[in-house]
Amino acid sequence: MADRDPRSLLERYLDRRGGPDPVERGHRRALLAGLRGRVLELGCGGGTNFDLYPAGVEAVVAVEPDAFAREEAERSAAASGTPVEVVAGSAEALPAADASFDAAVCCWVLCTVPDQAAALGELRRVLRPGGELRVYEHVRSRSAPFLLLQRLVDATWWPRLLGGCRTARDTEAALRAAGFETSGLERVFHSSSLLTLPAAPHLLGTARLR
Repeated sequence: MADRDPRSLLERYLDRRGGPDPVERGHRRALLAGLRGRVLELGCGGGTNFDLYPAGVEAVVAVEPDAFAREEAERSAAASGTPVEVVAGSAEALPAADASFDAAVCCWVLCTVPDQAAALGELRRVLRPGGELRVYEHVRSRSAPFLLLQRLVDATWWPRLLGGCRTARDTEAALRAAGFETSGLERVFHSSSLLTLPAAPHLLGTARLR
């Protein structure tokens, strides 16, 4: 039978290295802590976050464009204690009504979306007044030598091996340009492998609609 898994060889290798990375797991837990009401998760992948949502979350609509990942996410949703609906959709055209969510979650997705500004505009559209955007994202480094490394890998092998990820995107500036207040975001540095070192700089926290 043909291999249906659309992930890159590097992604699959990292998944097979052992159990979940405890530091990453802690970051994801912090990302979702305190969420309440209706939540949209963009690019949920296989549903890694589903069992970390707190009890105050009434429902999660998880948007995922890849059919294989949606199947895996549906299994994760069934095994979690969170009411999750997994749906097809793209970041640039979210299948949701205006102002229909209390919060949105982006975890390792804004580095890969084809049109980051359009995706952030859609997230702003579906959030209610006062809504918040929880962000855990690979971002460009503030260190000039490290940023040079990121630009080098972005121009060569990295996007092809990591599903289109661009490590040198200035996501913090894009959030501000889209109308989000970014003072609730912190910088963290973590890589589970030397292979993923270019993506070690992260933004983690809450961006709120201005």
